[in-house]
Amino acid sequence: MATTYKGLSLGQRATSTRVFTKEDVTAYTALTGDTSFDEGVVPGPMLGGMISDLLGTKAPGRGTMWLKQRYSFPAPAFVGEAVTASVEIVHFRPEKDLVNLQISCANSRDEVVCRGETLVFVADLASTQV
Repeated sequence: MATTYKGLSLGQRATSTRVFTKEDVTAYTALTGDTSFDEGVVPGPMLGGMISDLLGTKAPGRGTMWLKQRYSFPAPAFVGEAVTASVEIVHFRPEKDLVNLQISCANSRDEVVCRGETLVFVADLASTQV
């Protein structure tokens, strides 16, 4: 199995940290109409947005096309606490231009608030910044 592909490496990681505010959640609710979550809790799709940002800007990078995702949310992320999102490259399928990644988000107490996996298409990959 290849350990590098298109300038990417198995085990390559990218992370970002964000503190969601009440205003962020209010804007999300206004945009989507989603009110199915407890007040003070960051909605799961907002955590997914952190993952999407990493996939498109850092690993794999610009030109990444998100094909499939699977998430679970073992604990809530709360408004006002730092959340660190990370993606890690775990498998390449060069014959189909596919990359599998493990994803996670953790709060400042290192509790996992989101975990899962994603599959991306990288045929048009323009950047491999980390």
